[in-house]
Amino acid sequence: MIKKIIAVCLLSAAVVSCKKETAVSDKKPANDSIVTKEAIEDQYKPIDTACSPAHKTEDYITSLQWYRTKIEKEMAGNSPEQNDKVYEDYLKIRGKYTECLMNLHTNVLDKYVNYYNYDKDQYNLPDNVKKIASELKKAGLEFREVGEGITEIWTIPGYYSSLFKNKVTPDYEVYISQTDKESETNYAADAGLIIGWEQLGDRLMFWENFMNKYPESKLIKTVKQDYNYYLSDYLLGMDNTPTYEREQDKGTGKLNDENRAEFNRMIKKYPNSNTAKKAKEIITLFDAQMPVDQIHEKINGER
Repeated sequence: MIKKIIAVCLLSAAVVSCKKETAVSDKKPANDSIVTKEAIEDQYKPIDTACSPAHKTEDYITSLQWYRTKIEKEMAGNSPEQNDKVYEDYLKIRGKYTECLMNLHTNVLDKYVNYYNYDKDQYNLPDNVKKIASELKKAGLEFREVGEGITEIWTIPGYYSSLFKNKVTPDYEVYISQTDKESETNYAADAGLIIGWEQLGDRLMFWENFMNKYPESKLIKTVKQDYNYYLSDYLLGMDNTPTYEREQDKGTGKLNDENRAEFNRMIKKYPNSNTAKKAKEIITLFDAQMPVDQIHEKINGER
C-alpha cells in the first residue's frame, strides 16, 4: 500500500513538473519578434556592387535599403566629420548600384521616351515598367528623361538632404542641399541649356561664394570643377544655345543682346566677383572682334 502511494506521488510530481516545463517553454519573450528581425538583418549581406545578370531589381533595391538603414545607425553615434566620409562612401555605393540597375533595364530605358503621351502631357507606362518604377521609388530612385531620347535612373531630388541634414559639417550640408536643389530640373538637354541665363549666373555665384567661405573644404576640388563647367556654359553657351551669333565670313561673333544684358547684370550686382571679371572679359573679347575659336581657347584655357 505504501509503495502504491509513493508511486502515485512520484507520478503526480512528474506530471506537475512536465506541466511547469510546458508552461515555461510555451511562454515566449515579449520582444521575440524584434530579436528575430534584428537577427535576420544581421545575417543579411548586400549584393556585390559589381553588376551581375544574376541579380534582379529587388536584389539591388534591398541592398540599397540595407545600406540606408546601416548608415542611419552609424551616423547617430558619429561626429559630423565622420559623417562627411559616410556621405562620400554612400554616394559611391548608390552610384554603382544605380549603374547596375541601368544596365539591367537597358531595354526599358531605350523605350521609355516612347511612353510619353504628348496630347495628355503624361507618361503611359505599361504594367511591367510601373512595377519597376515602384521598386525604384523604395530606394529613392526614379526614371529621368535627360534629352535626345535618353532616359536614365536618378536619385530623387531631396533624397540626400533628408538623410544627411544636421548630420554632417556645415560645408557638406550646404553642398548637399544645393546639389539636391539643382537636381530638381534638368540642366541641359539636346546640346542646349534648359535653365535660364540668370539662373545659371546665380548658380555660379552660389558656388563662387561657397569656395570663398569654405576654402579648406574637402569638396573644393569637386566644386571648382563644376564651377568651371558652369562658367564656360555661362560665357560661351552650348552648341544649340550659344551666347553669340557667329559671323561665318569673318570667323568672329556678336554677343546676343540677352547675354550681354545678363553679363552686365552680373557685373553690376557682383562687381568684385570672379564671375563678373570673366563677364567683363568676354564682352571685351567679342567687342574687339577676336575670332570666336580664339575666344573659346582663351576662356577654356583659363579655367
